[in-house]
Amino acid sequence: ETSRASTWHLPRAHYLEAWGDARAWDGTYGVQQPLIEALYGGRTPIEVVALLLGEKSAAGYDLVRATFEGLVGGDGFEEKWRRTLNDGVLADSAFPEVKAVVAQAGGGAATAPAAGNGAAAGLEAVFVADASVYDGRFANNAWLQEMPDPLTKITWDNAALLSPATAAAVGVKHGDVVRVARADRAVEIAVYVMPGQADGTVVLPLGYGRTAAGRVGDGVGCNTYILRAPEGLHFVGGVALEKTGRTHTLACTQDQQAIDRVGYEARGQRIAEVVREGTLAEFLADPEFVRTQDEPPVSLPIFASPKLTGEHQWAMSIDLSACIGCNACMIACQAENNIAVVGRDQVMRGRVMHWIRVDRYFSGKPETPRVSFQPMACQQCENAPCEQVCPVAATMHSDEGLNEQVYNRCVGTRYCSNNCPYKVRRFNFFNYFKSVPQSEKMVFNPEVTVRGRGVMEKCSFCIQRIEAVKIAAKNDRRPIRDGEIVPACAQTCPAQAIVFGDIKDPASRASRLRGDKRSYSVLGELNTKPRITYLARLRNPSAKAEEG
Repeated sequence: ETSRASTWHLPRAHYLEAWGDARAWDGTYGVQQPLIEALYGGRTPIEVVALLLGEKSAAGYDLVRATFEGLVGGDGFEEKWRRTLNDGVLADSAFPEVKAVVAQAGGGAATAPAAGNGAAAGLEAVFVADASVYDGRFANNAWLQEMPDPLTKITWDNAALLSPATAAAVGVKHGDVVRVARADRAVEIAVYVMPGQADGTVVLPLGYGRTAAGRVGDGVGCNTYILRAPEGLHFVGGVALEKTGRTHTLACTQDQQAIDRVGYEARGQRIAEVVREGTLAEFLADPEFVRTQDEPPVSLPIFASPKLTGEHQWAMSIDLSACIGCNACMIACQAENNIAVVGRDQVMRGRVMHWIRVDRYFSGKPETPRVSFQPMACQQCENAPCEQVCPVAATMHSDEGLNEQVYNRCVGTRYCSNNCPYKVRRFNFFNYFKSVPQSEKMVFNPEVTVRGRGVMEKCSFCIQRIEAVKIAAKNDRRPIRDGEIVPACAQTCPAQAIVFGDIKDPASRASRLRGDKRSYSVLGELNTKPRITYLARLRNPSAKAEEG
């Protein structure tokens, strides 16, 4: 939008096409190197500034090298430059540590901000950066538009968040369109009733409603920047909210696996078995409290279990205490495995393609709920229900315990998806990659097949990474080291909640976590023998918080 007001336009190079440098939080100097030559002749900001200043050379490489020479200079410059390019950082370049001393001056105690006129005259609007598109700068990124919000699970949209009490007082519910007004400014936006939100407030995510973001981001959501003002960039009082009488369907992914009302209610009753959690005090008093919730599996096999004779047996452990629900694993998986974006309409039809989803569960009182997250991917079941119903053996078991999908055998019956109790298999209803420009094809991972219409797909434990490490270890005539194979989800997880390894090796981390007292299988009573296990979430709340 701001670029439309400009009369000069220059193609900007992507950061992966650019030379640059930076200092880390401790002052360590690092050099940024391009991975590819600029595809469209773009320039970086430092190159444009150098041109305007009339520098002798405006090439990014020369500018960064000149800056580095000014830092180190002297003898051995070339050797230091080459070493820094190899290491990525300049050794011993951190700033000296400074011991901070907090002044204990009188009269400096922090005070709570004034309630403002929002408490007396209407609601208080709180403006927040969106979890997907931030402030709008990522609005044209389809991966992020289709990434569900961690709490609301909304895709391709934003909504006005209200507490249950405030929504009841106004007389609105999920999907009702309301008019949010302040002074002479107003927007119309759908409502999402959010447990745990402060009463008397309306949270408005920013970054949507753009008109010049691009073909992906234009016209998506509501532009809540309209209500912002210099005197209230983050929150403002005196906001009026009224019903319009219209509704707007929000593309949420949380409840798409519900079959009917009976199944939905039954799932609500069994959430404590699916997402197991307790307090630290409960765990110390009874370390087996997680296992006591297990139901004995009913063994009525129709087919014989596959023979697991492989040298390795792959498995994964996910720590629910560590998971923060950020969806980084979801986007990493999408990038690694060439997963399609389907768009808002298809998401609303339950046709989202993500191989791993992050389920969100609320528990407790609506005013003070507890929130739990659970990443859910193909469980790689040893007794896989999907394998027993495929008429063409397109889904089958490897001798290393992987539930493999053979794309060129699949005829699209979708029996496997219907028979999967975890609902983690994805079907290509359309050929989403039929008309992809040549430059966009460079995004694809060449080691992963691009699937076409009529084919089922699902998590493969990043089998391409498994095979790459196996080949490298064989060539080096050595065993695979524990932790050497890292799937994309585990590599990206900022909380290190996901651990992958060989459970045939009793010393591996995955094997040890599988034997932890907090470890359990989801729907283990079905005797599917999943290779993904979860570590129950432990909380350590204060006594006052529990009483409140």
